[in-house]
Amino acid sequence: MSRIGNKPVPIPSNVEVTQSGRTVTVKGPAGTLKVEHHPGVSVSINSDPAQIEVQRPDDERQSRALHGLTRALLNNMVAGVVTPFERRLEVVGVGYQASMQGQFLSLQVGFANTIKLPIPQGVTCELPSATLIILKSADKHAVGQFAANIRRVRPPEPYKGKGIRYQGEQIRRKAGKAFAK
Repeated sequence: MSRIGNKPVPIPSNVEVTQSGRTVTVKGPAGTLKVEHHPGVSVSINSDPAQIEVQRPDDERQSRALHGLTRALLNNMVAGVVTPFERRLEVVGVGYQASMQGQFLSLQVGFANTIKLPIPQGVTCELPSATLIILKSADKHAVGQFAANIRRVRPPEPYKGKGIRYQGEQIRRKAGKAFAK
């Protein structure tokens, strides 16, 4: 039994939710998001207590999984249009830095060339310093995927800890050959 799927998603007063067919649109102060839910679940929008409810037709394994997934996606959409999701990345290393060039994020992380990543639609990128990247978006998936793509350019290495990491991420450090004796 899905406990997440059975819980209704409350709709704040400054958020507008509409449904046409299988497409659910959520509009709020931080933007507009759309999702087309799976035909195996049904979504209903109630107005008396402003909330979204997700129902499943049976107790099959896939139906239960889609039930919780659909509810979580709708909840993230409602939360994202109220306050955008944020991911922070740190660039650690001597000479490592990030900069903006139009709609591209340029990374100098120890390679011979500069890595340029296009910033996805709906994601805003801020650089308060050359070693801190702040990504914001109403779409949780978009901001998380772009942060993962940035980190993948130069993941932190275990000996000196150089690379791109999420802020607050703990890197397991290894002792080098000199300390092994």
